[in-house]
Amino acid sequence: MYTFNPGPSAVYPAVRQYLTDAFDEGWLSAPHRSEKVTSLVRQTVTDLKTKLNVPQDYTVLFTGSATECWEILAQSLTPRRSFHLYNGDFGEKWLKYAQALRPASTGLSFGLDEVPDIAALPFSADDTDLVCITQNETSTATQLREGFILNLFNRLNGTLLAVDATSSLAGLNLKYIKADVWFGSVQKCFGLPAGLGVMILSPRAVAQAKAVNDRAHYNALPAMLSQMLNYQTNYTPNVLGIYLLSRVLADREPIKTVHQHLVDRAEKLYAFFDQATPLQPFVTNPETRSTTVVGLKGDAALIEEIKGKAKEAGLQLGSGYGPLKNTTVRIANFPAVPDAAFEALVQFFAKEYPG
Repeated sequence: MYTFNPGPSAVYPAVRQYLTDAFDEGWLSAPHRSEKVTSLVRQTVTDLKTKLNVPQDYTVLFTGSATECWEILAQSLTPRRSFHLYNGDFGEKWLKYAQALRPASTGLSFGLDEVPDIAALPFSADDTDLVCITQNETSTATQLREGFILNLFNRLNGTLLAVDATSSLAGLNLKYIKADVWFGSVQKCFGLPAGLGVMILSPRAVAQAKAVNDRAHYNALPAMLSQMLNYQTNYTPNVLGIYLLSRVLADREPIKTVHQHLVDRAEKLYAFFDQATPLQPFVTNPETRSTTVVGLKGDAALIEEIKGKAKEAGLQLGSGYGPLKNTTVRIANFPAVPDAAFEALVQFFAKEYPG
């Protein structure tokens, strides 16, 4: 069975061996303050920066999930308010969570085929601590591209920029220097089981965390940063998750190669579904279509039929999300999904629904 679920999604086949090795090598009961584990964390951070092209002066932290990062950012980087730009459920949930902790936070929604006008965004750098965007909105299969992020960053005039890159981190060659906070989870483009989040901070973000000096929470950034100086965490970490991440990073190709592979596959997939097929991309603007999550729309009854037939053929399509649940499917174009799966998917549609 090939799975195209956008999360938790396909894991690399090598994870089976990694898990056996973790057991045999004693990682499941290794003391997290030991040199054994701190050496592992040090090597994992080094490999992550190398393989993903993360600037050397940026700081890597580990969390329980990307969702936890929403809380950390509100607590530790946002003494006043944040501004959120969103066009899907996850971006909107981030705004609502921020408002629960910082009621003055505001946001603006935009359309699936729309590239927002940066000059017209309704926030002031004078009273906004953090501008928040979702680089790849998993729920709507949309994407904010490199040029948009660069132009937004240049407008901020000192205000920090935070990017939720949950379904693109480790899949796309992101330009980390053009934002201050990047975060995601490992159950998507890293090709691993859920249970570990990765947060990447610029020197400016580290400086602001120290200035805000949040000391009221177990996952406050000052404590996390202090512990990471010794490659430790302020809580008992997911040692197994970090070990698996280390193994994946050691084995995978550099991000430029991974990125180009995903771009090529996405172009072929969109070209196929733009033709006479029963499902069509529900994002019509090529500029805003996601590279890593391909969204397709159709009648609810047809969607149900296609998903059933695909499952019988060994293909598990991802369901839509939220209000799009019954009228869309999502196809994860993540690195761990093999080319053979996409070949089988195209053959399935060509056979069952010939144009």
